[in-house]
Amino acid sequence: MNTYFKLTLGSLFSALMLGCATHTATPYDYTAFKQNQPKSILVLPPLNNSPDVRATYSFLSTVSYPLSESGYYVFPVALVDQTFKENGLTDPADMHQAPIGKLREIFGADSALYLTVDNYGASISAGAVVVSAKAKLVDLKSGTTLWTGQASASSAEGQNNNNSGGLLGVLVNAVIKQIVNNVGDKGHDMSVITSSRLLHARLNGGLLFGPRSPEFGKDNAPQ
Repeated sequence: MNTYFKLTLGSLFSALMLGCATHTATPYDYTAFKQNQPKSILVLPPLNNSPDVRATYSFLSTVSYPLSESGYYVFPVALVDQTFKENGLTDPADMHQAPIGKLREIFGADSALYLTVDNYGASISAGAVVVSAKAKLVDLKSGTTLWTGQASASSAEGQNNNNSGGLLGVLVNAVIKQIVNNVGDKGHDMSVITSSRLLHARLNGGLLFGPRSPEFGKDNAPQ
């Protein structure tokens, strides 16, 4: 308990204010995306900039659903990861450095999705679990970046922020939440929300619908 209290107190003054973060509100330029309309997506295991070692594969396990729902063929992420490892690339950082020509040759994909998890797990100062990530979709023929995006989710979204008891009450509540959050991997729950916000085609600034979707070609995105 003392460790959690000290961590909470020390982090209170560097609060991370993350709410219901979504894609940028400014219109996204989909010109390159439409010129190189991808049909299949190879998802590389995410880079992990968080201190939680679970982040890479927890987040990776959540991305296939929103991409498939958006109309794309997604190469099985576990098989892709295993293929990299069998070829001597065991770390996501090394996987991200693989030549795009080699990726296309081995997997036959026409695009690759590069992911980075920046935050994963309990934010002591916010008394919540936060997951934030960014993505880049690259055409494997030309190396052109077709799309970029970022999103986040927090377990504190929608909660009543009116804490009682002053500073002590805030600290006690943060300690309790920190302990509860460490019982299970709530980061995975927030990963599901974050990946949906990041990769689902229906959200502003997200991917356009792919050829497997009945909504393909109906996006009201700027040319």
